[in-house]
Amino acid sequence: MIAIVLFGKPGAGKGTQAEFLKEKYNLTHISTGDVFRYNLKNGTELGKQAKVFMDRAELVPDSITIDMLADEVEKNMDKAGFLFDGFPRTIQQAEALEALLKEKNIRFVGTVGLEANDDVLVQRILERGKTSGRADDQDEKIIRSRYEEYNEKTAPLIDYYTGKNCYNSVDGIGTVEEITTRLSGVIDRLI
Repeated sequence: MIAIVLFGKPGAGKGTQAEFLKEKYNLTHISTGDVFRYNLKNGTELGKQAKVFMDRAELVPDSITIDMLADEVEKNMDKAGFLFDGFPRTIQQAEALEALLKEKNIRFVGTVGLEANDDVLVQRILERGKTSGRADDQDEKIIRSRYEEYNEKTAPLIDYYTGKNCYNSVDGIGTVEEITTRLSGVIDRLI
């Protein structure tokens, strides 16, 4: 089994590309946001624990997030591997993910980052906001604030993974098909 981490700022196309990649490579797509929503909606023990922190507008501890991801991994051991989206976001989370993968005997093959200019991404999200119904997709100030948070908290992971020789940058500008072709070329080399 393999594991790949998909990076990119909001609007970079992670969700769109993950749909293709999971089919092509028989991977389970694990989106942290989806995992949280599932646990909260279904009132799981981990969801209840997370809700306590969320109700206080605090970050959910990494230990709870990792336990949620471990549950998802355990439920999907019949696939060829996993595509992590939205996790890790910090070096501590990256280390916890590596420990989880090692424990489950899953080979971490690398990270793939969809790179794109902020101005292009802002326009993408504003366009998406016309149909998504999400208020945070319709306000440029909120979008740019999300990029500042990404640059502050998540971007250091690029250096972390580059130092381990497992960060792969992919140009995230172009048609969906062009980006998919670029991503596939990188993943084919990794696996």
